Amino acid sequence: MSKRPEFFRGLVLAAATALLFSNTALAETALPRPAAGPPSVADLAESLLDAVVNISISQNVKGEDDNAPMPQVPEGSPHQEFFDEFFKGQGGEGGRPRTVNSLGSGFIIDPSGYIVTNNHVIQDADDIEINLSNGTRLKAKLVGTDTKTDLAVLKVEPKTPLKAVSFGDSRKIRIGDWVMVVGNPFGLGVSVSVGVVSARGRNINAGPYDSFIQTDAAINRGNSGGPLFNMQGEVIGINTAILSQTGMSVGIGFAVPTELAMNVVNQLKDFGETRRGWLGVRIQPVTDDIAESLKMDVPRGALVSGIIEGGPISHGEIKAGDIIIRFDGTEVGEMRDLMRAVGESPVGKAVDVVIIRDGKEQTVRVTLGRLEDGEHLASAGSGGELKKESPKPSEPPAATLPATDVVLGMKLAVLDADRRKAFGIAESVNGVIVTEVQANSPAAERRVEAGDVIVEVGQEAMDSPEDVTSRVGELKADGRRNALLMIANKSGELRFVTVRME
Repeated sequence: MSKRPEFFRGLVLAAATALLFSNTALAETALPRPAAGPPSVADLAESLLDAVVNISISQNVKGEDDNAPMPQVPEGSPHQEFFDEFFKGQGGEGGRPRTVNSLGSGFIIDPSGYIVTNNHVIQDADDIEINLSNGTRLKAKLVGTDTKTDLAVLKVEPKTPLKAVSFGDSRKIRIGDWVMVVGNPFGLGVSVSVGVVSARGRNINAGPYDSFIQTDAAINRGNSGGPLFNMQGEVIGINTAILSQTGMSVGIGFAVPTELAMNVVNQLKDFGETRRGWLGVRIQPVTDDIAESLKMDVPRGALVSGIIEGGPISHGEIKAGDIIIRFDGTEVGEMRDLMRAVGESPVGKAVDVVIIRDGKEQTVRVTLGRLEDGEHLASAGSGGELKKESPKPSEPPAATLPATDVVLGMKLAVLDADRRKAFGIAESVNGVIVTEVQANSPAAERRVEAGDVIVEVGQEAMDSPEDVTSRVGELKADGRRNALLMIANKSGELRFVTVRME
């Protein structure tokens, strides 16, 4: 018989074997090995949990506030029963007083019992209680608060030293670095979440020194005041706010960086209050239009719009119209950079300030005052007003002089005694008065109004309507598209606006 059938069986067997191995290899190629996740943070968390505390506050509310909204829990929450029990009996009836409770987080920075949290966590509290991780409850007293950074320092009296954590340098963190949030979300007790740094220097218009760390680590109600740790176990932020329509984490949370918080916390701990530097100037942003009108390559710095009477500027070191571009060696890229740099400087320190005046850089030296003193002056009504130049001798009455032709949509006139009286202009205000503003004109776009006084145009003082017309013509001839106007209101408060000349 022929051996051909055996030959074919051999071929089939060989082909099947080859196919089996090729499929196996294909399967191994098509199914990649699972990627390794980030290293466990269990050891790190275990070493830090004892330093994070739950904060419970109570506040006695008068009967007329009984309609104040109570904390809301997401519908269908498995913890609804807990919250119902927690807030049971808090609603007032018949105008009776009631007690409102709320929860937050904090962390221990000193074994003797100093604790950091948010100001909004303990604001208006009548009673503050600290719950440690081992179940111990301690009454806390308020050491000091700072509303500008939303920080507060508390103090408890423990029988034995407490576990404390240290501050790290938030300036060293990078976008994408791992961070860990520890806190008390929804009153559940100490909880841990992990994420990365999503952004730095965020401005969410929460205060004058905004420079938040943004993270996608879960931050929820009750996490406020808790620490944001780096992977070395150092606090590099204090969790403060979230961006969410529901009040629950959507992966956008914000923390006050330690580069801003450390100085505030130390001052609150040592003095019970903040002691910030004060330059004594009013400032406004340098916009694209302002930069163009001053022939600056790019917008930068902070535009000085006024000098505070009684402040550190006593000899004209800085004037309205100056642009501050560097403060004590720190570049001022935008207005809030200056606010933050001044606020973090010691009171009484002599600093070099670099300004742009008349298109040229100059360096002046100023000794800083104390911001809180300036605020007290303003609130007492005994100071804090804009410093004004000595009034010029009154012009002869010229009530019969007509207003000029329209300039940039404004009718202008000499600021004589009659017009000063008619518009209620203070004696200390000098310049050219605006008698009428045409609708939809360039000046109207910038909210210039009748009764405003043009003090300067293009950084030159104005005494007559002809001065304004002439200066606007010069700026146009120089290729400027906008005119920078220093304008005073009736009381003399100054502001800068740019009015298009096209």
